[in-house]
Amino acid sequence: MSSTTTVSNTTAPTQFVTAGDNKYAYRRFGSGPGLPLLFLQHFTGTLDGWDPAVTDPLAIGRSVILFESAGIGRSSGKVPTTVAGMASHCVRFLDALGLNRVNVLGFSLGGMVAQVIALQRPALFRRIVLTGTGPEGGVGVAMDRPELLKIFVDQQMPMSEKLLKLFFATTETSQSAGREFLQRLAQRAADQDTPTTAEAAGAQLAAMSAWEKSGGEPYADLKKITQPVLVTNGNNDIMIPTVNSFTLSEHLPNAQLIIYPDSGHGSLFQHAGAFTSHVSEFLDRK
Repeated sequence: MSSTTTVSNTTAPTQFVTAGDNKYAYRRFGSGPGLPLLFLQHFTGTLDGWDPAVTDPLAIGRSVILFESAGIGRSSGKVPTTVAGMASHCVRFLDALGLNRVNVLGFSLGGMVAQVIALQRPALFRRIVLTGTGPEGGVGVAMDRPELLKIFVDQQMPMSEKLLKLFFATTETSQSAGREFLQRLAQRAADQDTPTTAEAAGAQLAAMSAWEKSGGEPYADLKKITQPVLVTNGNNDIMIPTVNSFTLSEHLPNAQLIIYPDSGHGSLFQHAGAFTSHVSEFLDRK
């Protein structure tokens, strides 16, 4: 079975492509007439962190490409300390695959990267999905608040517990959905990714800190992103505060906003059925 016809992130093989001095890891699966959908991952997230309940339904009708940037997982090189540097790696990756037109789904830090690419190479993206993310200069987008850093650096806390605390609300319904999310991630039994190092995480935090310290007119660049944009989040995101989703939808010229109830940063995983339905409908519009 070829890599493009496999229809699950639980089984899709990890592939590699070289561009210049960098080797990028990625997974590509699904097929159909739609433009490829590029997934850009969250802070410290690897290819294994993508929920098959999100990736797999979206791989019906189009191919899905999960990208791993420099210095993360099995991609070579060092993590850039700016979002623009991360965007440059992504553009090189797309060029290496010969792709000049895709749709993009950017989650958290990945949503920041998507915004930069939309400004630097606007012809690359037809439609943009921004979930759990914020604009340059946004409120709390550096994720450097003490209550978050305490969880990030706790070496005794299992990653599963960190995800439940950071991605899901404190209600039992949200925590239960979080446990189901973790079970889905565990379905991938072979060809697993390399966990993100502390050095890589530090570089990503530096990039997000710089992203929060925007100069110039607030949110002026958002007005230059003219593609249709779907903005989504949970109603109580403790990582990148939900207010940023409202800011994005207010300042992007062609944006639609969806806020999911009783959920946080990982609302796309908690409400995977609704989220993938909303995204599919958005991508299929003419």
